[in-house]
Amino acid sequence: MRRPRRWPGSLHVVLLLYLVVFLAPSPVSSIVVNTPAELHASKWDAVSLSCTFTSTSRPTSKMTVDWSYRPQSGGAPLTFFHFSSRAFLPPDGQFVGRIQWKGVPARGEASISLINATLKDNGTYTCSVRNPPDVHGSPTSHTVLTVTPKVPRIRFSDVAVLLAFILLPSAIITLILIGRMLCPKKQRSQSKDYRSPIEVTEGEEYGVHPAEPKATRATCCDLYLKDSEDEDEYYDLKKRPPADDEYAESQC
Repeated sequence: MRRPRRWPGSLHVVLLLYLVVFLAPSPVSSIVVNTPAELHASKWDAVSLSCTFTSTSRPTSKMTVDWSYRPQSGGAPLTFFHFSSRAFLPPDGQFVGRIQWKGVPARGEASISLINATLKDNGTYTCSVRNPPDVHGSPTSHTVLTVTPKVPRIRFSDVAVLLAFILLPSAIITLILIGRMLCPKKQRSQSKDYRSPIEVTEGEEYGVHPAEPKATRATCCDLYLKDSEDEDEYYDLKKRPPADDEYAESQC
């Protein structure tokens, strides 16, 4: 008695495996999107919302980029920017006229720029990239933006002006004082020697008067002449210089 051949069954299994391998759909590649976790900016600054992606497929005209915003207070995300072969800027709303496309898809760049940031722009920004057939993986990434009031800063020009107004007069005054301190003593002595006629003479301030010349004693001849009736001789005698001490004896 012969056993039945089973090889046709084995052939069926091999054929089924080939069908599964060749006819099954190929696996889909993934895409990865990256953005900074947090961004900080001051009021009225231009903020760069960076977004990069990596894809196993070369970007084509089917690639799309979407940016959405969710306020800090909460709520549903709002898509305000779209890119598909070209940039579609927001026609109205909070971000109108303040968005610039900075992306370069061929280099994996999908960034945008937010101009004149305000406190109302605080919130979460989401970057979504689709590049068929790479549509799975991590096609989205989030960034939390915090805008704070601008802190006044002192510019270098302001500091220079302040220093000029403070240091320049001080330097001039210092030079004048140094010049007076180093002034030649000769000029000082000359100023002391010359005195105005109306100045108080030395000693007068304290009631001390210079000694007056002593009056010459009248001799007997003078007395005689005073009694004389001849006034001319009297005046001549008065104008005569006083006799020396060695001849002070009476000549009568």
